[in-house]
Amino acid sequence: MKKALITGITGQDGSYLADLLVAKGYEVHGIIRRASTFNTARIDHLYQDTHVNGVRLFLHYGDLADSVNLTKLLYKLQPDEVYNLGAQSHVRVSFDIPEYTADVTGVGTIRILEAIRESGVKPRFYQASSSEMYGKVQEVPQTETTPFWPRSPYGCAKMFGYWATVNYRESYGLFASNGILFNHESPRRGETFVTRKISRAVAAIKLGRQKELYLGNMEAKRDWGYAPEYVEGMWRMLQADEPDDYVLATNETHTVKEFVQEAFGHVGLEWEKYLKYDARYERPAEVDLLIGDPAKAKRQLGWEPKVRFKELVQIMVDADLEMLEAKGPVHQDQY
Repeated sequence: MKKALITGITGQDGSYLADLLVAKGYEVHGIIRRASTFNTARIDHLYQDTHVNGVRLFLHYGDLADSVNLTKLLYKLQPDEVYNLGAQSHVRVSFDIPEYTADVTGVGTIRILEAIRESGVKPRFYQASSSEMYGKVQEVPQTETTPFWPRSPYGCAKMFGYWATVNYRESYGLFASNGILFNHESPRRGETFVTRKISRAVAAIKLGRQKELYLGNMEAKRDWGYAPEYVEGMWRMLQADEPDDYVLATNETHTVKEFVQEAFGHVGLEWEKYLKYDARYERPAEVDLLIGDPAKAKRQLGWEPKVRFKELVQIMVDADLEMLEAKGPVHQDQY
């Protein structure tokens, strides 16, 4: 039985990756931060299965800011694979808390790489890199060789983590791979991210529980894929014969406005009646266009996306409709 350690297991990607690895027979360990409230909703179904179907899922308190704890965990668990998905991952918020973002998202990568080196464990390591590193894009579409030009503290931190991973691979012979993932969404996406904010608002408006949707820049173009498919790409990177860096993307780009139009259209509503502009959601420096070319991943890993933009939007809106309907009637002032 293979053993995997996941940082950020309670997030969108971490939870889907845990699903995938459990289905493949792994013993899965996740690092979670101590909090006064439970934040494990995305993996509760797996935790319940540990008592019913013998799923091997274990959670450990820890933090990417605590290098001693990381080293102890690695030494204790001796994992075959480590997936570093933990981060302060909200781009707009990174402008408000740049130092924290740099520490956890950037330096946190060095801490876990050092923990691997110091503990003497030899796992295969996956670093969650990001298309936000391309920022002010230097070529279209973006590939593994496109120069980086980050436009946010988050992008800068991810760029640091990317090069740290390459450096430890070259300096110490670690099996360390970067996945440069373009935007990937799902019903498990956090509600403060624009796609989930849209899908949830559309569902609430359709059900008469919300009146308006406030957004910032509507013209930003993104390459949006489906998160469960992208975590399979992560896993495939660590099954390869050699470590390497890969772009995962759909090679399609759509504006935020297109996402809004598709979401409202799916439930038969006219988007212009409900959409409002709010300057607070604008970034100090915007990334105008992201579109990735996943040809290398297809060629070397056999990975390619299947869910496309329209289907992705529909999946998210339908899931939010189902979730809100299941909650029953809700008083208007709760939204």
